[in-house]
Amino acid sequence: MTPGLISIIVPCYNQGIYLKETIQSALASSYRPLEILIINDGSTDHSLHLAQELETQHPEVRVLNQANAGVTKARNTGIAAAQGEYLLPLDGDDLISPAYIEQGLAILSSQPEVKVVYCQAEKFSESGRKPWKLKPFSLQQLAKDNMIFVSALFRKADALAVGGFSEDMQLGREDWEFWIKLLKNGGDVIQLPMLGFFYRLTPTSKRKKTGGTAFKKARIAYLNAKHADFFERELNGPLRIQRSWSKPYNTLLKFFGQL
Repeated sequence: MTPGLISIIVPCYNQGIYLKETIQSALASSYRPLEILIINDGSTDHSLHLAQELETQHPEVRVLNQANAGVTKARNTGIAAAQGEYLLPLDGDDLISPAYIEQGLAILSSQPEVKVVYCQAEKFSESGRKPWKLKPFSLQQLAKDNMIFVSALFRKADALAVGGFSEDMQLGREDWEFWIKLLKNGGDVIQLPMLGFFYRLTPTSKRKKTGGTAFKKARIAYLNAKHADFFERELNGPLRIQRSWSKPYNTLLKFFGQL
């Protein structure tokens, strides 16, 4: 592990149309030293060829190729291979601003009590741009919803300590579960007062595919089974389908001896 080095982990599955723009945004970062790991997750388009071209053109880019196994496995492949002390996941169709890493690492490198640094964000597509309105962070809010997108800065050592991303979670919002296990036992979170992350909306994005009721129910059941202690502490019981009502509902059930 190289002190001060940031490893940008870019999982890519059939995102060749966007990949070059994503990598260019990472290379435009004002922070050095950095490495960019592109993990080709069994793409069937031209992603691997493009990634290898970028590797040839830029010494800071490395390509890892694996059979298709999903985004959590791809991120973990990147975490394992990363030489950096710090990590930043960046999906193969999203973008970061030049100043984001430098400003984030100024905090992360000087404040050991801080585990996660992120920024303000924007969603964009061919139809336009709009601010991503994220709720303020607290553990109780994190128990009900995720307000930290996956492209945040954290230490490799902290990621390894919790086993990286959970590869058995294939229900969407894998970053939410990762933040829960990374932060539930302590660690501060800082949101930078700057626009630094740009989330691309596409018709085939996983966020859209896993937004239905069946996925929501399965996801909540998974989270409750894996982090019952966390939800008990923060919500006085399990996370409910009506997430914002979880704590008052659990408290009422306990009052009447039904929980």
